[in-house]
Amino acid sequence: MTAASRYSPKEAIKLLRQVAELLSRRRVFRRRFPAKYGSAQLYVTPECGLRYLRGNLESVDPMLLDLAAELVQPGAVVWDVGANLGLFSFAAAGLAGVDGQIFALEPDTYLVGLLRRSARLKNAHAAPVNVIPCAVADTMSLATFHIVQRARAANYLAGHGASQTGGVRETQRVLTITLDWLATQIPTPDVIKIDVEGADLRVLYGAEELLRAKKPDLVCEVYEAIADDFTAFLSDLGYTLFDGNVPRETRRPISRAVYSTLAISKHKASLHRKSI
Repeated sequence: MTAASRYSPKEAIKLLRQVAELLSRRRVFRRRFPAKYGSAQLYVTPECGLRYLRGNLESVDPMLLDLAAELVQPGAVVWDVGANLGLFSFAAAGLAGVDGQIFALEPDTYLVGLLRRSARLKNAHAAPVNVIPCAVADTMSLATFHIVQRARAANYLAGHGASQTGGVRETQRVLTITLDWLATQIPTPDVIKIDVEGADLRVLYGAEELLRAKKPDLVCEVYEAIADDFTAFLSDLGYTLFDGNVPRETRRPISRAVYSTLAISKHKASLHRKSI
């Protein structure tokens, strides 16, 4: 029996992926967005997913970038909660232009370093990206943050996280802040992207005053386990939910949050539907 025959095709692919993930650690590449994102640049690493080996940034997460292009207007203020490498942050920077302001919130110290390297590139036609090294939750505190064995995009606060992490390689102690507090320190947002591996409700609970008063557009990854509470909370605050994977021209309100949820105020939602 050969070594290869010991594994099923599915097991062999999994093994090859694990090897590729290990070999690509600490590899860093500089990428540039297309002109429609202001040709913004950023540093990426396959540690956040092997998809970052691709030279074309638009192919990394097309849905997320489409939503950025739809929501971020020139001069916009954007908060990216769980910024990771800053795919949304730097796309938003190019879309907002030099009059915009982007704030990238990320607790992983390694990724904070890469975000700051990217921010120093000084993209000529893009908004500045301000990197804030912290986690976001419903309280101001110190928390335990897990760096996973597989893609760092799946890093998570203790008590949350997905099942496909491959285990934990490192644990960090991080500061958590609330978005309501942050709104007293920096310009309030027009758009907030939230990707915090299952801790989304804690982020929303700590942002109730901001969401009620400002009604920023929200782009969120919502786990099934919290979908009902997520839906109820935002509905009470006057939001309408949409499936972010559905193209704008065929998009309709949904009654329950899905994994890729777009939430906009009911007033704006009515205008949104009339414009389709």
